[in-house]
Amino acid sequence: MSRFPVENIRNFSIIAHIDHGKSTLADRLLEITGTISSKTDNKQVLDKLQVERERGITVKAQTASILYNYNDKTYLLNLIDTPGHVDFSYEVSRSLSACQGVILLVDANQGVQAQTVANFYLAFEAGLTIIPVMNKIDLKVADPARVAVQMENLFDTKEGEIIKVSAKLGTGADEVLKKVVDSLPAPVGSRDNPLKALLFDSWYDRYRGAILNIAMVDGSVSVGDKITSAHTNKSYDVKEVGIMHPEQTPTSTLYAGQVGYVIAGMHNIKEAQIGDTLYSAKHAVTPLSGFKPAKPMVFAGMYPIDKSDYVSLRSAVDKLTLNDSSVSVSIDSSPALGQGWRLGFLGLLHMDVFNQRLEQEYNAEVIVTSPSVPYKAKLLNTKANRHDYGQVDVITITNPTLFPDRQKVSEYYEPIVHGTIITPDDYLGKVISLCLSKRGEQMEFNYIDDKRVLLKYKLPLNEIVVDFYDMLKSATSGYASFDYEDAGFEPANLVKMDILLNGKVVDELATIVHREKSHDIGKAVCERLQETIPRQLYQIAIQAAIGSRIVARENIKAMRKNVLAKCYGGDITRKMKLLKKQAEGKKKMRKIGSIEVPKEAFIAVLKR
Repeated sequence: MSRFPVENIRNFSIIAHIDHGKSTLADRLLEITGTISSKTDNKQVLDKLQVERERGITVKAQTASILYNYNDKTYLLNLIDTPGHVDFSYEVSRSLSACQGVILLVDANQGVQAQTVANFYLAFEAGLTIIPVMNKIDLKVADPARVAVQMENLFDTKEGEIIKVSAKLGTGADEVLKKVVDSLPAPVGSRDNPLKALLFDSWYDRYRGAILNIAMVDGSVSVGDKITSAHTNKSYDVKEVGIMHPEQTPTSTLYAGQVGYVIAGMHNIKEAQIGDTLYSAKHAVTPLSGFKPAKPMVFAGMYPIDKSDYVSLRSAVDKLTLNDSSVSVSIDSSPALGQGWRLGFLGLLHMDVFNQRLEQEYNAEVIVTSPSVPYKAKLLNTKANRHDYGQVDVITITNPTLFPDRQKVSEYYEPIVHGTIITPDDYLGKVISLCLSKRGEQMEFNYIDDKRVLLKYKLPLNEIVVDFYDMLKSATSGYASFDYEDAGFEPANLVKMDILLNGKVVDELATIVHREKSHDIGKAVCERLQETIPRQLYQIAIQAAIGSRIVARENIKAMRKNVLAKCYGGDITRKMKLLKKQAEGKKKMRKIGSIEVPKEAFIAVLKR
């Protein structure tokens, strides 16, 4: 790879809405260049995780270096296939830092979707060259003319500039490669300068430790070199360098402009800090700016089902968070579930995928508590508050059990997002009604062509984080798309809702809700628990309470034994005596009995 001058290198990502064909296009580009052999089973070659193949979505951005012969020159193209779901937008933003351009992919049938718009602005703000590509032109229902109008209205792209392809059949894929070479700038960097490399991703290997994905900015790195981390100020000996071709392919040296991997014996996984700058131990350099830290939008408690698995689960969580740096971790404990963690995720799908990866890759069985979003509270300046919270005026609440009493607070704040919805105008009424039911406030209304509408709403995050996406898809027969971005905090009338089983509070099921929605949410939670908690020999009362006020209640009836079966007649007092004895026994059991809340009950409340 040393024979490639910087001007013959192109680094680019493929970005799009979910299910618009990014991974399929990546497969065809790898086939055309001979990086992989042409086989019928070449599907999602870069989707290496089991969860990605099962769900048919990309979760992790994956790199592949390919060689392309064009105009009697050989080019080194570094391709990054990125996720398309809003929950994994942090993967996209990190991947763009290693690129000089992007392929913006749009489905010729579905058209521009909400995440397409979000990804376009990520690339635009990063100052990257954008190549517009329209995919799935082979479909009978494709409407390229309509989609071209949408792209012109939203991205100011002329129809003649759009490359039309069928990633499934390979039609037009060669045109994409030619455009990449002709349009994208080469990386800016010098191989004569001291080493400077950006660590933009990493994963863990049980035998070789942390494997670092790096974008070479300046200089070169070879096996045997000593490199230093700007984050930890520790030095490491380089054991192996190489490129992804698409599997790990060792090379002797990586040079400025290339994207590759480095193994340097980092066995403490916390040392591999995403956004870190690596430089030669002989020459100190000014660190690169790195990335904005990911801002978790959803928090949930995670506990081992078997408490003896705590140590192995801690190791699994550490290794998986190295691979997914957007997850925040803090230690937590629960009287019912023991020691665990409070994890922050970018969304509910992100949380679900993280849980599934724990089970598949590390054989870990966990209980995940009901998700909540981070809230803030402005404290009253009292002596008691200063004793509890120090001199802090505003606190952030990620765990409902730590929600402060109203008497200590002057104002509560909830997180707000700016949501973008693109929908056919046939479903406009249903979409507007749904947004209003979620306390939404309309900000923008535009037709992007003669049938599709772009709506922008200001929405409370806790209203959309659990079931909004599913409800939107149901209301629009699957045609609408949704994306959101953080918009800070606004004052709100918030209360803590406790769940009681026979008068005893279950801390893990506590939630923070808007006062207007407390009855509806409380009733829904009680009904779910009624369906999932097994019946006992005594009645169980499930209650949702705000302070001392009960807002919803459901009962689980007791299992009954017919104690009168042996009575074939006789005086009524004999039957009454047996029934009274049974009632007293059930009353006693209710006092001393403990109610086991199964994992299914937590999951039922989780999905509310």
